Amino acid sequence: MRLRRPSLRGGLRLRLVAGFTVVAVASCLSTGVLTFREARTGVLQQSQDAVVRQFRDSVDARAPGFPDAPGKADLDSIVADLAYTHRSQQWRFLATYGGLRAVYGPQDSFDVLTPELRRSVSTRAAAVFQRVRHDGRAYLVVGLPVTYASSGGVSATPTGLVLYLVVPQETEQLYVQALITAIERATLPALGLAVLIALLVARGVLRPVRALGRATRRMAAGHLDTRLAVSGSDELAELSRTFNDTAAALEQSVAELRRMEERARRFAADVSHELRTPLAAMTAVTDVLDEESSRLDRVTGEAVRLVSEETARLARLVDDLMEISRFDAGAAELGADDIDLAESVRHTLAARGWLDRVAADLPEPDGLRARVDPRRVDVVVANLVGNALRHGAPPVALRLTAEGGWAVLTVADRGPGIPEADLPHIFERFYKASRARTRSESSGLGLAITAENARLHGGRVRAANAPGGGAVFTVELPLRHGRPAGTATAGAEHDGTAAEGAEKAERAERAERKDGV
Repeated sequence: MRLRRPSLRGGLRLRLVAGFTVVAVASCLSTGVLTFREARTGVLQQSQDAVVRQFRDSVDARAPGFPDAPGKADLDSIVADLAYTHRSQQWRFLATYGGLRAVYGPQDSFDVLTPELRRSVSTRAAAVFQRVRHDGRAYLVVGLPVTYASSGGVSATPTGLVLYLVVPQETEQLYVQALITAIERATLPALGLAVLIALLVARGVLRPVRALGRATRRMAAGHLDTRLAVSGSDELAELSRTFNDTAAALEQSVAELRRMEERARRFAADVSHELRTPLAAMTAVTDVLDEESSRLDRVTGEAVRLVSEETARLARLVDDLMEISRFDAGAAELGADDIDLAESVRHTLAARGWLDRVAADLPEPDGLRARVDPRRVDVVVANLVGNALRHGAPPVALRLTAEGGWAVLTVADRGPGIPEADLPHIFERFYKASRARTRSESSGLGLAITAENARLHGGRVRAANAPGGGAVFTVELPLRHGRPAGTATAGAEHDGTAAEGAEKAERAERAERKDGV
């Protein structure tokens, strides 16, 4: 099984960098906003206080010379005097008294005076100021009513004369704009530094994580001796230590399981091998007794037939165990030959007397050829058909077709089918779907051997239940054509027909059992 290496795209590195970037952006924005607000407030407050103080001082210095009921000429004189005093500051002045109005510069309409400011000046005796924007420019507008001080100095009496000052704030606006530019310029290096720090931190974090990923993939590939280098005492180091402890325990457990499996496999192979010699002798004896059973009395004849049947059953079990042992040891080989699959299946059914019990739907002679092991194909067909005849119900149907580069063999019956809970385990060794049938003619290895033979050919086998009832077993073998490269190692030599090869293989197996090999 090939494991896919996890991609860093969208992984931990991206999350770390994104997290650091978000924190840096939030920090820069919050710091910049707070700094800008405080600096702007300080600059404007200082400018505002200075302007109001200078304006009040200038008016206070000239107030004693103001007439009690100034006329238009008096108002013009007042604003001209104030404008001359602050001529270097580009301040603009407006004086009002009742319905009279005087400005410094007839072109100035003083549109920046808001109704709110006028109402505040009319209701208060102290200076009133307001910052406004007009035509895209910022202005500080100050309204100062001129009052008479009472004799005690506690209260003031308005004279009706109100002086207004309009101060453009280009300098302050330029300072604020420079502050914004400085914050923007400082934000970009801060973000770059945050990303750099994030990459360095991500590299330090991801190095042990990557090592852990590589070690995990090596363990999944079977290298259980893989260990991680542990450095430091942080959480990642603790994770590496835990991985090493887990790997050591897993290696020990797997090694013990392999030793137990090897002992069990060797035991089964040794027992099967040791049983073949006495079983060959017992089979020979039972064959002789079978021939004489007709001349024996009824009780003795039944005992002889029982002994013969059980001996044959034991011989089949030993043969199946030997076959499973070959698969487990990796010694099973294909005696591949280019044969007619339909003829091979037909011979299997005929050799076991099943032609009249199985409805076979086979291609025409030489209509479906494949490069397979004739003996193993014979075992597959015999196991599936025998299983259907023993545990299913007639009619048993066999169908052989070619589908997309595969030879598909289907065996179906009309029995009760396979319980859904048993379907995933039906090809396991010694597994029997019926718990009540603890002992039967079968060894419980037939379907497991069928699955192993299919896999040895590069094919597959599956079991299912037909919609109308009954079990359906399907074997798919790849279609490989051509003459064999050499002599078969586990099957019959090819001499022209699949039937002759399968027959020779069967005779060789019987001779091997009788010789006790």
